[in-house]
Amino acid sequence: MKRKINAIWNGNGEDGSGFLTAQSGAFNKMPYSFKTRFKNDDGILGTNPEELIAAAHAGCFNMKLSFVLNESNFSPEELNTDAVLTFEDGKVVSIELNLKAKVPSISEDKFLELAEDAKQNCPISGALNCDIILNASLV
Repeated sequence: MKRKINAIWNGNGEDGSGFLTAQSGAFNKMPYSFKTRFKNDDGILGTNPEELIAAAHAGCFNMKLSFVLNESNFSPEELNTDAVLTFEDGKVVSIELNLKAKVPSISEDKFLELAEDAKQNCPISGALNCDIILNASLV
């Protein structure tokens, strides 16, 4: 599988801006800039690379966990993960995955074991060079 994202940037670093377009059409000409990356915490003006990494990680982790649970004969009703990426001194230093899950008939210990397996074996986790912290709970 190959996926293509097109990134266009116009102007210098601090005053320039750009657009991101996904092959899938999930987003088309999504704005990004220095301001959306470092000065616009509410995200109204557009996205940034770190937000997209966090989104990819949360989505990949949930999908991997679903498969891991299925392989152990559990069927999740809902996997709800917030990914909190920490960017310091020009580097992604950590991503905290905060998972709340509805999985019928699973013990807490088994759930935590399988969630850790998914964290370790999620393809996006493997692509990242940062600390990955998992906080998982059943609801």
